[in-house]
Amino acid sequence: MRLVLLGPPGSGKGTQADLLASQLGFVHYSTGEVFREQISQGTELGRWVESYVARGALVPDEVVLAVVEEFIRQHGQQSIAFDGFPRTVPQATGLDELLKRQSAQVDRAVLIDLSDDEVVRRLSSRRQCRNCSRIYNLSFSPPKNASVCDVCGGELYQRADDQEETIRSRLRVYAEQTSPLIDYYKQQGKLVRLDGSLGRDRVFADLKQLVEQLR
Repeated sequence: MRLVLLGPPGSGKGTQADLLASQLGFVHYSTGEVFREQISQGTELGRWVESYVARGALVPDEVVLAVVEEFIRQHGQQSIAFDGFPRTVPQATGLDELLKRQSAQVDRAVLIDLSDDEVVRRLSSRRQCRNCSRIYNLSFSPPKNASVCDVCGGELYQRADDQEETIRSRLRVYAEQTSPLIDYYKQQGKLVRLDGSLGRDRVFADLKQLVEQLR
């Protein structure tokens, strides 16, 4: 099974992909994580990715799709949850072509809906440890002390990209990129919407029900 998880920053795509992996046996594909893995392993693909990342350039679709193709090849017949990929219609068509060569397809694209104001509330409440990088949310998963990491005692801070002005800018970019992608999967009859405001457990219950219907 191949699921694409869509949604604005802060909607919980990564959390839901982790739950699919830990509870339902999916493999979690996150572009950033896979990029870092390829770079750390020193693979040819990793060096290719690093040549763009090192100079702050956008990694072109052909490189992203080459990384995705290798990931799919490595994981064979396992179910995959694509988290934050594809981001554009060209990437979506590229993914369809990759999967078609393996007699597979995207089974559903799951859009985790969340209002802009709720995204701002969630992300502006996020804090990260300067030492171990653990992430907390002052609203949902607060540390015992608002300024100190529970795990290592490091200082907690608010990342620049979690400030309201930056968040709203990211939301504008997300809307521009993702609206055509939503239409793409809607036209294929594969789009499913889930209400992200209901919280992690309720969203996962709905997602689990969808997976069970598809299996």
